[in-house]
Amino acid sequence: MASSLSDKNILVTGASRGLGRALCVGFARQGARVAFTYGRDDDGAAETLAAVEAVGTAARAFKVSVLDGPGTRKMLNELDKDWGTLDVLVNNAGVNENLPLALLDEHDWDKVLDTNLKGAFLMARAVLRLMIKRKSGVVLNIGSLAGARMLEAPIHYCASKAGLVGMTEAMAKEVGRHGIRLICLAPGLLEDGMGRNLPPHRLEAYLHHCSLGRIGRYDEVADFAAFLVSDANGFMHGETVIMDGGV
Repeated sequence: MASSLSDKNILVTGASRGLGRALCVGFARQGARVAFTYGRDDDGAAETLAAVEAVGTAARAFKVSVLDGPGTRKMLNELDKDWGTLDVLVNNAGVNENLPLALLDEHDWDKVLDTNLKGAFLMARAVLRLMIKRKSGVVLNIGSLAGARMLEAPIHYCASKAGLVGMTEAMAKEVGRHGIRLICLAPGLLEDGMGRNLPPHRLEAYLHHCSLGRIGRYDEVADFAAFLVSDANGFMHGETVIMDGGV
C-alpha cells in the first residue's frame, strides 16, 4: 500500500529544530519529498537533513527568512525547476518572547507579529500563486492553543496565533474555488519550546486542566499533520483543529 503522502512535495518553514524538524521527518516517513527553510542555525538545519535522510528520503534546506521576499522567490523557482510542483506549504516558522504586558515594547510586538503572522502571509501568498495555476494544493498554518483559547501567555504571541486563525479562514474562502485547502493546526503545550520554558507553577496549572495530564509530543503532532495535508482529509477546509490533550 502506498504511503499517504507518496509523490507529494512539501515545504516546511522554520524546521532547523523542534516541531519543524519533526514535521519534516513525519512527512518523509509517509513518502513525501521535503524541503524546509531556516534562519540562522546551520548546525540544526544539518541535523534536520540527517534526520530526514535517515528515513530514506532526500531533503532540501534553504537558509532564507520568511520575511525575505526575493529569497523566497528564488527558493520557489528552484523547487519549481527541480520538482515541477509544490503540493503542500506548512507555515511553521515562529518566535516567542515570554514578556508581560508592562515590559512589552513596540519592537517586541513587531518581531513576533512579523515572523509569526506576516511571514506566514508572505509565504502563503507566494506559494498560492503557484497552486492557483495548478488548481490544487494545501496550506497548513501551525497555530497554537494560545491563539484559540483564553490562556495566560504572552500577548503578542497570542495575537499572532489568533491572526493565523483569521487568515486561514479568509484565505480558505478566497482560494477554495481553485481546489486549494487551508487548515490551521493549533497544538497545546509540547515537549519543547513554551512547554520547557514555563515556570513550574504555570506548567502545573496547565497539566491540572489537561484531561490527559501531560504535554504533547512532537511526533504526535507531526503524524496528525501528515493526515491533515493528505488526500484522505480532502474535505476539511478553513478549519482550526485544536490538539491539546483536552484542556
